[in-house]
Amino acid sequence: MLKPGVEINNIQLYLLLTAMKELQDIVTAFDKAIADGEQTALATVVHVEGSSYRRAGARMLITDDGQLTGAISGGCLEGDALRKARLVMAQNKPMLVTYDTTDDDDAKFGVGLGCNGIIHILIEPITDKADNPISLFKLFLSKRSPVVLVTLFSMNDKQAVQPGTCLLLTENEELKGTFPDEVIKDVLLADARDVLKNGNSVTKTYLYGDKFTCFIELLQPTVSLIMFGAGNDAIPLVQLASVLGWHISLIDGRANYAVASRFQLVKRIIIAKPEHALSEIILDNRTVVVLMTHNYNYDIAILKQLLPLQLIYIAALGPKKRLERMLDELKDEGQEITPSQLKSVYGPAGLDIGSENSDEIALSILAEMQAVLKQRNGAPLREKAVIHNRNDERIIQQESPAVRLNRVSS
Repeated sequence: MLKPGVEINNIQLYLLLTAMKELQDIVTAFDKAIADGEQTALATVVHVEGSSYRRAGARMLITDDGQLTGAISGGCLEGDALRKARLVMAQNKPMLVTYDTTDDDDAKFGVGLGCNGIIHILIEPITDKADNPISLFKLFLSKRSPVVLVTLFSMNDKQAVQPGTCLLLTENEELKGTFPDEVIKDVLLADARDVLKNGNSVTKTYLYGDKFTCFIELLQPTVSLIMFGAGNDAIPLVQLASVLGWHISLIDGRANYAVASRFQLVKRIIIAKPEHALSEIILDNRTVVVLMTHNYNYDIAILKQLLPLQLIYIAALGPKKRLERMLDELKDEGQEITPSQLKSVYGPAGLDIGSENSDEIALSILAEMQAVLKQRNGAPLREKAVIHNRNDERIIQQESPAVRLNRVSS
């Protein structure tokens, strides 16, 4: 649980917030493919120059019977990637593919490309080795903590060895996987630790020999949605959040409301009085909370405990006067409420999209949560000059110790 006064690292929330549902779906699809005796390959966007629909870290699982799970574009690259993935599976050899969509005459690709950038995609067969990419995904998904995933490839020579998704570094600095080249081990590990600490996912070229390019990616745990209140209006919010793959916990003091038959998509249902509710859950910087019991005393008791934790998002349903009354009462009781604490409280909750019924209100709240998590203001995309700007995904040059030593010696 977060302790009072702990600051939340918003940089980590903004940079490379990988769609965890995509990874979960890929793992599920892989297990099914194995059970069905199908071969599989993983396509990963490893680097983008200019504009693209998906950024580095987007993934898609491909089976030899043509099933696709996940996405590497808006639909324009998937067909060609399927053809190349079948070749990768047949040869059991990773392949780096580059799509240059900056050319106005993109018909030469045989696919309809609608972006204006260069997309580098690594396609690798999933073998039965212990540290294959799926096993690394499973390790990450099994725990609620950030990790760094390392994918090595060679943009300098596409015919060279493409090691692929090969290494995972945990928050406790445990390593899973293998270093395909010991020469760059020390500098690569140092870079991975830096990404884990600072949240700045990077692409680097290690200047030696074959000049491996490395995509060092921060993976954050899925969003945890804590819902206080098991009324009928909680049902559509649960349904929408489950589509995004969020981990949902439901807490209420009424045992006849908070029942599994009404909330089959909820991961955990807790029956608790407000003074005991928070001891039953884990709150971190990937947690969003909704107060929707419609019981004033219950909501204010929970709000009193949540404010000092400075979570990223606390939704308070009901009119603004209701929230103001709760805050005033807490102040009258002697609780100090700082501007920083108030910044995380959203009441009335939701974006202004004209919501009336519970389904529309749920959509409004979920959209606001997403905007806050991504540090966006929820404005119409047509008002933006650039929608998918990937120009920040530059490649950073990194010399290995061996290269430095050789240069000093010469």
